[in-house]
Amino acid sequence: MRAWMMGLAALAGLLGATGVGLAAVAAHQPGEATLKTAADFLLFHAAALLAITSTMRGDPHRGLLAAGSLIGFGSILFCGDLAIRALAGIRLFPMAAPAGGLLLIAGWLVCAAAAPFALRGAR
Repeated sequence: MRAWMMGLAALAGLLGATGVGLAAVAAHQPGEATLKTAADFLLFHAAALLAITSTMRGDPHRGLLAAGSLIGFGSILFCGDLAIRALAGIRLFPMAAPAGGLLLIAGWLVCAAAAPFALRGAR
């Protein structure tokens, strides 16, 4: 489980770097709101994913690992579909963005449910 936690922290870095890159591209393509949305979502969720992994303080918690995984995978699907649509005019696959959005919502709900138990165990 520790490797899983470290993988989520690494994913947070990749999401953040991709978010910065997409924000730069969006800044040079006027009127590209979809790409800006993808960049914003990547940056926000990269920070959240890093916070989730930091909260575990080296002691992986299954609920928070599940929440982080849902948020990470949801970010890839949602933002990946938006970015590919904006840059190439194609979809990742049908319903990728809505599926990613649902995974993001589920990840936040799992985080809300798991956090009190994870924090109680950290005392």
